[in-house]
Amino acid sequence: MKKFILITLFFGASNLFAQQQQDSLLVKEIPTIKNNVFIQRQEIDDLTKRLKSQEIINGKHNRSINSLQNENQDLKALNDSLSQLITLNHQNITSNSKNIITNSTELGTKIKQTGENANSKITELDSSLDKNRLYWIIATLVTLLLGGLVYWLLGKRIKSSKIDVETQIRNTKASLEEESVKLDNKLVEVLETQLKLKQEETKVQPTTANEKADHFLALKVADEIIRIQKNLSRMDESTKGLKQLNSSVKRIQDNFASNGYELVEMLGREYNEGMKATVNFVQDEDFEEGKRLITRIIKPQVNYRGTMIQTAQIEVTEA
Repeated sequence: MKKFILITLFFGASNLFAQQQQDSLLVKEIPTIKNNVFIQRQEIDDLTKRLKSQEIINGKHNRSINSLQNENQDLKALNDSLSQLITLNHQNITSNSKNIITNSTELGTKIKQTGENANSKITELDSSLDKNRLYWIIATLVTLLLGGLVYWLLGKRIKSSKIDVETQIRNTKASLEEESVKLDNKLVEVLETQLKLKQEETKVQPTTANEKADHFLALKVADEIIRIQKNLSRMDESTKGLKQLNSSVKRIQDNFASNGYELVEMLGREYNEGMKATVNFVQDEDFEEGKRLITRIIKPQVNYRGTMIQTAQIEVTEA
């Protein structure tokens, strides 16, 4: 009996010890179990969200499928209506083809009849034209001969009149140039006389240092020299009195220079921006690109004893 009790106690103690060990193991595994449960809940939540998102996507797909089914039904209805139209058009084409064949046959018959009538009329016209053609050829040749004769006579008359007019123009131009030369010769004589009087007056009453010299006459002479030189360049060398005028101009220029005046030669020179002058620019498409020449002197530049007393007024030609 004691042995039984001892054995029972021994097994009870063993079971109690084993139970305590299992409890301690369970206590140690509880955090791990809790962590696994938490992770599984997160995964369940994530799967729930995915499920809801998938349900939304499936709803959209279902709506798209319904829309496509509706469109498919509309296309079927449209296809049926098009098939009906094609059938009607085919029937109309068949009817039109029959009408075209009938009309073509009728037109062919009418064209054949018209051609036969036209051929008969053309034959009749050919016979009448053969008779009249010769008369027309003769009349045309006679007209051409008369026209050529009239043209030759008129050309000869016009040429003769043109020669007479050109001769009259040349004679008139020559007489006008001669008169112009005479007038310029008289003007040069007057200017020379005035210059001599001015020189004598200066000798009698010399200009003091504080008194300004009177250049009015000198400037007038300079302007007239430029004008006469421009006219001389346009005249024929055979013009009566031209040599005498050239000599007079040369003489008055020498007299001009002897009194301390300088007439600056600018015609034909290259223009530059540094020139002290009043400039009128003239465009010429045939002029060399980038080149600017002084082609006309309106008023000359006049210097007195090295000092400019009149600014030039010039015309410059450029491209």
